[in-house]
Amino acid sequence: MRRFRGEAENKVDGKGRVSIPAPFRRVLEEGDPDWSDGFNPNFVLVYGRRNNKCLEGYSLKSMNDVDNLVSRLPRYSKEREILERLLNSQSIYAQVDENGRIVLPPKLRQLAKITSKAMFVGMGEKFQIWEPDSYQEDMELMEQKLSENNLEEEIYSHLDDKEKL
Repeated sequence: MRRFRGEAENKVDGKGRVSIPAPFRRVLEEGDPDWSDGFNPNFVLVYGRRNNKCLEGYSLKSMNDVDNLVSRLPRYSKEREILERLLNSQSIYAQVDENGRIVLPPKLRQLAKITSKAMFVGMGEKFQIWEPDSYQEDMELMEQKLSENNLEEEIYSHLDDKEKL
């Protein structure tokens, strides 16, 4: 299955419409069990995660996988209750329109501070939508943390170890 990869900055119009990068649309199509030629894919936008300055998009299949992981937690456990509430109350279904765009509701644009441009960032099984300057700041912070703690070498050494298996 394809994964969300790469970055793309797109304009947001006054109504909150923004184009989803074409490669991302292909992933959404593959991840929507009801999609077929002539139809527009559906997906889930998650917002409001603590300390997260972006929106997250999941194909229906990926969101179903997340829901299944949460469902494996003990019923009535605090962890499950918290995750179910956050994931279900802080998410919406969305659909790509015939022009490859989505509408970001005002509330979501405000949460992510998105005004005239949106940065789409591939994250494998999900993608993120950022205000471009906030994304750049987050990338710089990530680079700083990687440098300070030699994390980059450690991360890549773990990947090398996995390849040797």
